[in-house]
Formats: sequence, structure tokens, C-alpha cells
Amino acid sequence: MSSAALQAGEPALSVVIPLFNEEDNVAALTAEVAAGLAGTSFELVYVDDGSTDGTVGRIPREPFVRVLEFRENRGQSAAMHAGIHAARGKVIALLDGDLQNDPADILRLVAELEKGYDLVCGYRAQRRDTAFRRVQSRVANWVRSRFTGDGVRDTGCTLKAMRVECRDALVLFRGMHRFIPALIKGAGFRLTEMPVNHRPRLHGVSKYGFGNRAFRATRDMFGVKWLLSRQCGYVLKDPKA
Repeated sequence: MSSAALQAGEPALSVVIPLFNEEDNVAALTAEVAAGLAGTSFELVYVDDGSTDGTVGRIPREPFVRVLEFRENRGQSAAMHAGIHAARGKVIALLDGDLQNDPADILRLVAELEKGYDLVCGYRAQRRDTAFRRVQSRVANWVRSRFTGDGVRDTGCTLKAMRVECRDALVLFRGMHRFIPALIKGAGFRLTEMPVNHRPRLHGVSKYGFGNRAFRATRDMFGVKWLLSRQCGYVLKDPKA
């Protein structure tokens, strides 16, 4: 996409990708996103979460690329929240920076929104992870889904597409990214899910271990459950009535 295309108006789609020490992935990721969204009005919003390697310097500075940089590492939820609220598109897609999500799936999720949904969550039908991580994730997702009532089978899959209005439902806290479907559904929006491709990690290392997937997620789950139980909304009267 040319810079003139972006200057002509706001992009239809914003792709938000949080990054932390992904220097060997960002160039290929940028190329894959551009190829997968060819012919689409889009912007790519990278949020660097205080990387300590050469990630920022290796981001291709294409006309469709925007880069937000944190002064220090604040976590995936903060990076995701910042990118979502900086997005200019009417639709926002979320993607991991490790190349395990397939950018070719983005438009499939966006098309599903046209069926009347507000949020479409990808789920990894065939995960390319170790057996231990698959079992661990399956158990965690089962517990979380039934506790929060979001009905989503794989909240650990970052790949999602949402209408921009959904971002008002996102309350920032550490671990928020695991509960995006619960928060959005709790605010009254419609969601669905669909299978997406999942690929093995080729470069870099996973940022998560058993401790932050189990203990922290369980603690956060109780907080989200309380928040959902206390949600309320309001509608203003029409001043002309």
C-alpha cells in the first residue's frame, strides 16, 4: 500500500501486534501481513513492549507501518491495550509477533464480522506446541470458559478481529489479554470463533511459563468474574423527546 492510500483517509483495518524481543521475526511478519492484506486499506500498528534486543531497529518502515514504543517492559496486556486504542481502523485485528499466527487468516476473521458479530476469536485447531503446553492450555481454557461464561475454547490464541466499538469494553489490568472475549461479551457484544492456522515458533523464545499461565490466570479469573458481575450500563434520553 502506498503512503498516498493512507493519507486519503483512515484505513478500514488496523492490525495490532505487540512485540517483545522478536528481532528475527518482524521483517518476515511485516511482509506476510502486507501479502495477506494486499488490496485492502490497512495499517500495521506495532507496539514494542520495551524490547532489549534489536526488534525496533529491524521493523521495516513501510508507509503502512506505525510503531509505538514503551519506555520499559509493561507486559502483553498493556501493549495490546495501547495498540487497540491507537488504532484508526473501523475494524481491529490482533496478532502475535512470533509468526505462529498466520496473517493469511486475518481477512477470514474480518469477513465473519459481516455476519453480524462484533468479535471473532480464532482457535488453534492443530496447535504446534509441545504436548505439555497443549494439555496445560486445554485445562486452563476449560476452567476459564466455564467460570467467566465467555464460551471461547482458546483464549490463548491472540488472533482476533473486532469492531472498533468493542475496545470501550477493555479494562486495562495485567492479564487483560486472556479475558478479551469475556470483557467484550460481558458488555453486550456478540462474538463467535473459527479455526485458524497455527505454526511452530522458529525464532526467539516463548514469554510464558507454567507460573504465569496457571497462578496468575487463576487469580485474574476471580477478578474478572467479580467485574462482570458488577457491570452496568446506561442510555441517555433523547434531548428532542
